[in-house]
Parts: sequence; C-alpha cells; structure tokens
Amino acid sequence: MPALVHTAFYKFVPLADPDGVAAHLRQRLAAAAGLTGSILLATEGINGMLAGPEDAVDGIEQALQHDAALGGAFAGMAFKRSACRTPPFARLKVHVKKEIVPLGVDGVDARRTGINVSPQDWRQLIKDPDVVLLDNRNSFEFRLGHFAGAVDPGVANFRDFPAYVQAHAAQWQAQGQRVAMYCTGGIRCEKTSAWMQGMGLQVYQLDGGILNYFQQMPDAQQDWHGECFVFDNRVALDTRLNETATTLEDVYQATPDGAWRLARARRLAQAAHAPGG
Repeated sequence: MPALVHTAFYKFVPLADPDGVAAHLRQRLAAAAGLTGSILLATEGINGMLAGPEDAVDGIEQALQHDAALGGAFAGMAFKRSACRTPPFARLKVHVKKEIVPLGVDGVDARRTGINVSPQDWRQLIKDPDVVLLDNRNSFEFRLGHFAGAVDPGVANFRDFPAYVQAHAAQWQAQGQRVAMYCTGGIRCEKTSAWMQGMGLQVYQLDGGILNYFQQMPDAQQDWHGECFVFDNRVALDTRLNETATTLEDVYQATPDGAWRLARARRLAQAAHAPGG
C-alpha cells in the first residue's frame, strides 16, 4: 500500500451554488483513485480533510485551486499536510451544510477576520503579559495538549465558546488586554475573531493554526505542551506532525461525557467500515 498523505484546507468565500460545487467535486473525487475523507460546503465557503497517495492529493489540491468549473473560488487556499501511519478515513463524503463551521451566532462574515499572526511572530506575541491567550477548542483537546500559558475556556462544544467570550469581554477591555486565539487548523479562530471584533475586542489569531505552527517551527515543543488532537483515525499528532500512540480512550476518559463520546466514536468507526458504509 502506498504511503498516505493527509491534507486539511478551508476557505471562507461566498458560494452562490454550494450544491452545484458539491456535485462537481463528487465527480472529480470519484476519478481520483484512493482518496478518502470529507468536504463540507456552504454559502460561506469550504472546509475539508482528505487523505490518499501523494499524487492523488497533489491532483485534488491543484483541481480545487485551478479547475475552471470552480471559477477561481478556492484559488490561493492553503493546504496543511501531514503523514499518515493509520488511514485517517474509511470513506469519502461531500456534504452541503448551513455553515462550514457552526459557531451558533447568525450573520457572521468570517472574511472580516482578526489579525493573522505568523508562527514566527506568535512565539513573541503570547509572551506579552497584556495578551490573553485563548485555546479555541474543546476542553478534551486542551487537556491533550496546548500552548504554554493558554486559558482553557472549559467548553464541550464550539457553540459554547461565544458565551465564554461574552462573560469576559468587558474585563479584558477594562484591563486593556488583547486576545490571541488558536485552534487546530485556523477555521474556528477565523469565524470567532470576525464576531469578536464586532464587540470591540482587539483579536489576533495563529495563522494556519496549530498544524501550521508544527509545520513551520522545528522547535515547536518549546511552546507546546503535549500532543494535538485531530478529528480522524490517527487521534493525535506530536509537534513533528507524527502520529502518536494515543487512543480515543486516552482522550475521552477524563471527560464528563467521555463514555458518550467514546461510544459515538466507536459507532461511527463501525459504520464506516461496514459493507457499503
């Protein structure tokens, strides 16, 4: 079996006909041998994770950016790659949803995002005592690994994050604090920062998220404690973007709803591997 490559990507861009884009991508993907994963499309853009042989991944990345049928909608989209020891996905899915990442706040234009900070500049930013460093992920992700000095908002779902911000925004503003946020690949921060700026907060976000930080910073372990959870069968990656021995049991055992999450993960895995699944 050829070595597998994982690619993660997203872009907030207006799509007038996400159903049409989905139909076209299903055709392109069906012709690309060996690709698995998922792509979400909505009127606000695209969010995807795919895995397969390197040549197949090269081909779909090029198609997303240059296929004339897509009208240049995804030109310049960033791709974050990592190696795979375990096949990350069992099948291929393209879905159309209301949002590519559900914040639970209506009317957010994620193109009006906060200030992107390169991995190289991020290291200095998060050392500033006037910066509040927020982990914009679920608590079980934080427990597995996080940046030194980061705050865990204690949320069980991304939709819970706005309530935490609303409860603390006045305090941050009164103390003259800026907010720096990070998440796995950057998409959660882009949408949240667009909303937070409307509250008068000065918001910075790690460009490309944790995965880009690991990719760009060979000494990422200086700032990062632990591992990074990923939403696929590899479970977790180290700062070199290598799969670790961490299991789903390790991730969820200390979570209040861990038994439910673990049972759900097992059901999804079984369904994905069932005949015709």
